Amino acid sequence: MILFLYTLLLFHHLYREAESTLCRMMGDPKNPLLSKDGDVTIGGIFAIHSKETLPSFEFKQKPQPLSCSSVNLRDFRLAQIMIFAIEEINRSESLLPNVSVGYRIYDTCGSRLSSMSATMGLMNGPDFVVGETCNGQSSIHGIIGETESSATVILSRTTGPFKIPVISHSASCECLSNRKDHPSFFRTIASDYHQGRALAYIVKHLKWTWVGAVNSDNDYGNYGMAIFLNTAQKEGICVEYSVKFYRTEPEKLKKVVHTITKSTAKVIVAFVSFLEMGLLIEQLSIQNITGFQIIGVEGWITSKNYITPNSFGSLGGSLGLALRKINIEGFSDYVTKAFWDTAFPCSQKQGNSSQYALSCSRYQDLLVLKNYNEDVPDHRYSSHVYKAVYAVAHSLHSLLKCKEQEGCEKSLTIQPQQVVEALKKVNFTVKFGDHVWFDSTGGAVAHYEVVNWQQDSDGSFQFKPVGYFDASLPPDQSFMLNTKNIIWAGGQLEKPRSVCSESCPPGTRKAAQKGRPVCCYDCIPCAEGEISNETDSVTCLRCHQDFWSNLQNDGCVKKETEFLSYEEIMGILLTTISVVGTFITMIIAVIFFRYKNTPIVKANNSELSFLLLFSLMLCFLCSLTFIGRPTEWSCMLRHTAFGITFVLCISCVLGKTIVVLMAFRATLPGSNVMKWFGPPQQRLSVFAFTLIQVLICVLWLTISPPFPFKNLKYFKEKIILECNVGSIVGFWAVLGYIGLLAILCFFLAFLARKLPDNFNEAKFITFSMLIFCAVWIAFIPAYVSSPGKFTVAVEIFAILASTYGMLFCIFIPKCYIILFKPDKNSKKHLMSKVPQRAL
Repeated sequence: MILFLYTLLLFHHLYREAESTLCRMMGDPKNPLLSKDGDVTIGGIFAIHSKETLPSFEFKQKPQPLSCSSVNLRDFRLAQIMIFAIEEINRSESLLPNVSVGYRIYDTCGSRLSSMSATMGLMNGPDFVVGETCNGQSSIHGIIGETESSATVILSRTTGPFKIPVISHSASCECLSNRKDHPSFFRTIASDYHQGRALAYIVKHLKWTWVGAVNSDNDYGNYGMAIFLNTAQKEGICVEYSVKFYRTEPEKLKKVVHTITKSTAKVIVAFVSFLEMGLLIEQLSIQNITGFQIIGVEGWITSKNYITPNSFGSLGGSLGLALRKINIEGFSDYVTKAFWDTAFPCSQKQGNSSQYALSCSRYQDLLVLKNYNEDVPDHRYSSHVYKAVYAVAHSLHSLLKCKEQEGCEKSLTIQPQQVVEALKKVNFTVKFGDHVWFDSTGGAVAHYEVVNWQQDSDGSFQFKPVGYFDASLPPDQSFMLNTKNIIWAGGQLEKPRSVCSESCPPGTRKAAQKGRPVCCYDCIPCAEGEISNETDSVTCLRCHQDFWSNLQNDGCVKKETEFLSYEEIMGILLTTISVVGTFITMIIAVIFFRYKNTPIVKANNSELSFLLLFSLMLCFLCSLTFIGRPTEWSCMLRHTAFGITFVLCISCVLGKTIVVLMAFRATLPGSNVMKWFGPPQQRLSVFAFTLIQVLICVLWLTISPPFPFKNLKYFKEKIILECNVGSIVGFWAVLGYIGLLAILCFFLAFLARKLPDNFNEAKFITFSMLIFCAVWIAFIPAYVSSPGKFTVAVEIFAILASTYGMLFCIFIPKCYIILFKPDKNSKKHLMSKVPQRAL
């Protein structure tokens, strides 16, 4: 709020002053920490100190200057690399020849208020003459900075209306990619859009689905974490908690640490800026919190300042994305030999006008630093500052129309907007091989190393590269991680597990737990007929209709096919009964042929008796067509053969019944009925009745014949191979016609059962038809309700039972008389009168 009020007041005065033709100095100007004059000037803003003491804002007296403390060695080095690059350009004969480049570097002390003050100092310039006419021209041709994203947002928004280009070396917030809000902003580091996604790829690659998230409560942390969370959701990663804090909020930090200790997630994604991470590490070390796998970002992951014996217990084995380590040739020698003379003017003679005559007490906190240049080769941001300085130099080179060794047109006036347009077109290669250019958002291509915090056998610490992320490569090649070289949290060689629920084995599927993230689930066994052959399957796949799930539900096995076969007991039994019936029929036929001239055989037309025996033999044999694997031909044959043979059989019985009735009438005086139903008429009737059934079968086979069918209805785990009747009408027409003839035959035989005769065949025909009708009436419900192969068995049983009924009832009594009562096998005995008896 204080910063907002300060900014509002500042702009209010700026606009008020813009209405006047004269410029007036408002307040004391903020002096740069380091500066050097030149033909062109590049500004720099770095947080060389990390802590500030705010003055009193009671508005009763003029506020005192900010008090800064605690040297930030990283930004201190970045200021050095900026000066080193500028000095290198000044010595160059090809880049900005005969043009001196100056610099003005401000220290913000990590304060937003100081950042605003430094920005205004750069925009106004050091030589501000009261009363001069304002020309709107800034003496700065570009600003390098800031380090933090939030501070850079303030810097970019402040300089944006004046078209002053800002080139950041480490402000990676995705929010700065908005060209509408930041039209003159550039950076030599990639946007966090790539870093946030790369973090999710690391977690996904390592099969962690349950993580915690901590971020800095600033633009850098909030935008970066939002990108990670969005990508994590798409990749199926669940976040147990997402907490944030800022360096000035110790209570929030304590809550963050408490949340971590109470969580079940063993992986923490820390999208935290450099200064906040130091505070978090301190709290983790104090409370001895270990065992968590930390995934970090480039802002802190390679900071040796944070590696101590105490902190390594909490952060050892950490993984993270780091900028590439590039050693800039000559920089190490520069900081050891020349920097102190430039950075500390108090060490020089007071006669040097290029330096500010400042008290050496100002640098006391820097002078206590020892071995400050030991990690210069490991500093990963130096190359980005170096490239930022050279980007400004190349844009100025093009604007000043410089020619190699001939110099530049110094008289040209360069507007800030011209520098912005020139920066959009820069395309060059620095001495260590990196290609420098800016994309449409003002950013650079994302190149990250994946590093792992490891401890060597000698006790030293290192950031070991174990992979990379390169957004310039094709998607399938942009990310690589070598897990074999990783030391995990706590020095473990085995990767830690971090899941809300254990993996569901094959044969089960994941079922989300109500009210919890999708990574929290129960493992539900697949239903019958469904399988899952992968770990953590979301759904179970139904097997093909010809397959069924195994006992483990992790694979489909071919269903057992079931049909009435000749190899099984039921098939063997029915086949035996059929063959025995055929054999008995043949024996009876032989007996009848042997005694064909006897009265009992000749009675009732022996020709019909032999035809009936033949049809009964066919009935027994047709039952065999119902056994075995159904085929197209067997399905058509079994039903038509059954229908025709049974009609032939019943037609013969019907003919014999009519003969009995006609023979009785022929004995009456004056009757001549037998001439109308002699042997030719009997044969014709059998042929006519059978022909009708043949025509029904032909129509059935023509319109919709029976066909082989896989019945999946009765048993889920088995396939019943059967014959589908095709046309239901045709099937029941065949059975109905057989039933109609059987009922007619039964009715006529019943009428003739009491006719006076020693051997009245009508009585036995009545019994046979009674058995026949009873069997087939019982067959209908049994056929409909029987499952699988038992349906076929029921039909075969009905065929055999009805056939045996006719065979035994009609022919066995005759065979008994022929073989055992030959005295009754005489014409005299057959013609003798017997009293009538009820059946």
